[in-house]
Amino acid sequence: MPTNIASVDDKLKIPEHIAIIMDGNGRWAQAQGKGRVAGHKAGVNSVRAVVKGARKAGVKALTLFAFSSENWQRPEQEVSVLMDLFMYVLTKEVKRLHKNNICFKVIGDLSRFSDKLQKSIRKSEQLTADNTELVLSVAANYGGRWDITNAAKQLATQVQDNEISLDDITENSLNEHTCLAKLPPLDLLIRTGGDYRISNFLLWQAAYAEFYFTEVLWPDFDEKAFEKAIEVFDQRERRFGKTGEQVK
Repeated sequence: MPTNIASVDDKLKIPEHIAIIMDGNGRWAQAQGKGRVAGHKAGVNSVRAVVKGARKAGVKALTLFAFSSENWQRPEQEVSVLMDLFMYVLTKEVKRLHKNNICFKVIGDLSRFSDKLQKSIRKSEQLTADNTELVLSVAANYGGRWDITNAAKQLATQVQDNEISLDDITENSLNEHTCLAKLPPLDLLIRTGGDYRISNFLLWQAAYAEFYFTEVLWPDFDEKAFEKAIEVFDQRERRFGKTGEQVK
């Protein structure tokens, strides 16, 4: 059984930035004889659990993959419910986040969302902008390739406008134009639901992240499951290109 992070956080290596691919909502619902939508609603409880776990552990940034740019291909009814659920979270859950000193952000191409939803996103971000306990980023209509392409376009525009030269384009300058540029580097990428891929999520940021895959479906991923992922991270040797001997 996982130990209580709150009592050992001075011993464990705690990731500064954790990202999660929240997978398995539909399969969880189907296994219980319910529609896929029920799984998405149940998944909100897991979001609450990991946010609580992240705050308790001292994680500085938590990024959740809520809706990819490819998810528009899903059945229209499911997409509609996801949008409604997103709106609910923005109007209800954000107040709780603000009360707990959590900064809320949405990353991705928001232009495809309704004006009402975009307005609600901006309002939620403004409300929590000065909070310092944790940065919770929700990736919506997000894709890793889009993120890199968007950053490249911004640099190309600067070159075209003679603001920078080609020699000014570096890994660091490109990184500065990605969605999570102001956050600590990604340390741990978790995927629930049993699949072993990152599905176009944080491609740039995941370059040196540790990966943790679990069979647990997202609605069953509770605070203890989150603690277990951090314990596994604590056992990893992160070499960043060096030898094990150099790191030790």
